[in-house]
Amino acid sequence: MLRNTSSSYGLIAILLHWLMALAVFAMFGLGLWMVELNYYDSWYHDAPYMHKAVGMLLLFLLLFRFVWRLSNSRPQLMGEAWEQFIALLVHRSHYLLLFGVTMTGYLIPTAEAVGIDIFGLFTVPASFSFTKEEADLIGLIHLYIAWAVIALAIVHAAAALKHHVIDKDITLLRMFGKTGNRPQK
Repeated sequence: MLRNTSSSYGLIAILLHWLMALAVFAMFGLGLWMVELNYYDSWYHDAPYMHKAVGMLLLFLLLFRFVWRLSNSRPQLMGEAWEQFIALLVHRSHYLLLFGVTMTGYLIPTAEAVGIDIFGLFTVPASFSFTKEEADLIGLIHLYIAWAVIALAIVHAAAALKHHVIDKDITLLRMFGKTGNRPQK
């Protein structure tokens, strides 16, 4: 089943969720590592190139995911009303933060009006130019948003584990393609 239903996530939503989660954590680690490289390190140019290219692919994937989300039903949330409210808040915050981190990531390297090469396939053109000070500020905002994305992802994962271990519902299992009731032990 490709599309979501009121009781389960479809294959597209599941693949987008896990692909983006993996990419976001990998990009976070790469970003922290690459800023510590010195000019003589063999990855000095390659790591930022990969970070920028994958970041732009993540932006495109995020836009597709958002459109996919709007064109699909959302499986019914589980838990108390306050838990459902927090779940919606976290999901919406994730979209905003991911958009913020990818857009600031776009603005940093294009500050000098140079586009971002995507693995030699195409170039995302620069739309704006900034002074060095403005680019540095955007870089700092990018870093803070990246930390917020990771912190929110950890809260999100902890909530999913709480549903699985304590509530014993299928919230977590649905993101692995399971449907129906969770068998009790």
